[in-house]
Amino acid sequence: MCPGSYDPVTVGHLDVIERAAALYDEVVVAVLHNPAKQGTFTVDERIAFIENALAPEVRERVRVEPFAGRLLVDVCRDVEADVIVKGLRGGTDFAYELPMALMNRHLTGVETVFLPGAPEFEHVSSSLVKEVAKFGGDVTGLVPDDVLRALTEKLAEG
Repeated sequence: MCPGSYDPVTVGHLDVIERAAALYDEVVVAVLHNPAKQGTFTVDERIAFIENALAPEVRERVRVEPFAGRLLVDVCRDVEADVIVKGLRGGTDFAYELPMALMNRHLTGVETVFLPGAPEFEHVSSSLVKEVAKFGGDVTGLVPDDVLRALTEKLAEG
């Protein structure tokens, strides 16, 4: 299970998903919908961006699904996932993710595997990509091309 909001998916996210797909027979990418937040893209758009960005040989091992209003461990149980895979860009991510990993294991026994992010993507996050793009910065190469086009269009609208 690779959970996240993926709003929008970045090259760093895709790196972790592809590497997880190389380690496991099947990877469920769980796209979070948080009703308390106004996302930049709908969950359906985010799912399509992820599916379109994956190479066919990776795509056949990956299932992308929405989830909302439930504990991640309950979603893991429903899809029979016994491992949560989280990408880490650095120590701050580890400090944030470790307590959640321990709680998830406490609740259901599901383990969390941390994959260190590729160094060339260490600075890439969805929120930073959106902020840079909002102020006219070039985020080419940090997100898939269709995400770049959609992000540019969204920002031009308002």
